Amino acid sequence: MVRLPVLIDTAHRMRIRKNAVITGVGGYVPETVLSNKDLEKMVETNDEWIVSRTGIRERRIVNDANVATSDLATNALKKLLEDGNVHPDEIDCVIVSTSTPDYVMVSTGSMVCEKAGLKNAWGIDTNAACSGFLYALTLGASMIESGRCKRVVVIGADKNSSIVNYKDRNTCILFGDGAGAVLLEQTEEEVGLIDSYFRTDGSGKENLIVTAGGSKYPASQDTLDQNLHYVRQDGRVVFKAAIQGMTDTCREILRANDLDIKQINYLIPHQANLRIIQAVGEQLNLTESQVKVNISRYGNTTAATIPLCLWDFKDDFKYGDKLLLTAFGAGFSWGATYLKWGKLRGK
Repeated sequence: MVRLPVLIDTAHRMRIRKNAVITGVGGYVPETVLSNKDLEKMVETNDEWIVSRTGIRERRIVNDANVATSDLATNALKKLLEDGNVHPDEIDCVIVSTSTPDYVMVSTGSMVCEKAGLKNAWGIDTNAACSGFLYALTLGASMIESGRCKRVVVIGADKNSSIVNYKDRNTCILFGDGAGAVLLEQTEEEVGLIDSYFRTDGSGKENLIVTAGGSKYPASQDTLDQNLHYVRQDGRVVFKAAIQGMTDTCREILRANDLDIKQINYLIPHQANLRIIQAVGEQLNLTESQVKVNISRYGNTTAATIPLCLWDFKDDFKYGDKLLLTAFGAGFSWGATYLKWGKLRGK
């Protein structure tokens, strides 16, 4: 006897897409504020010039040599767990995207698991600079979709003050420290991460790079004397490439998913420069209210900018809202992610 009803039910379950949906968010920035007025005392610059060129008014900076990137990430994770009423033992995996790991060999992810008391989780790091959170988000979503993990935390965290030369007025005005975290869980509802489109171009590496400290140029007296352990960038090249890369990948996501830009509720762009953000929004024909911006308060926190935006504006997002996330960073690395907002735990 053929059990037809069972076969039909099995086929139906196989057709259901199991998305990874964001069910929790958390963020953390250090208490110490480094304002533009403070920078006027350190380098030849002024508040008006910084605001007009970047949109940044202040940034948060770690003011304790004992505080590392893992501490920023752990604080963001603890905020997520607290607000979402999530027990640490529920977490299966932690992915930390960072360009400023605590150590070269020990992963920051493992340090976060220890400091946050995650007994059942394993932790790893990824590094795609400012694009890193989106890359890590897709990796985390893949583990949820495959069924290998039930709950994955993805964190973008950077202690940029550890790689910024505060005598270089071209870079010290841009960067801040911070961390943002999201919790991914499985859902059969029509929300969650839908699609991502990423690109890389290694030939752009010299335009935004920390030259020394890796295997190509290990730390030495010579690399220290040449200040090669600090971030260096060609602002003009990065500016143009960021606008084009973020705009193009957003358009590709829209095309691939048969979406009109009018269907997008919010754009969550990497917070590197207000003029870049505005240019991308204008080229996509989005209104100012549709583009989420917090760069004036935090500066560029590298991998943390997008999750910090999600944390800052979480109360603005409604169930089913269509969000477009996009970033551009060193590597060059860039891309966009399309998701539908779900329901946060604890609400």
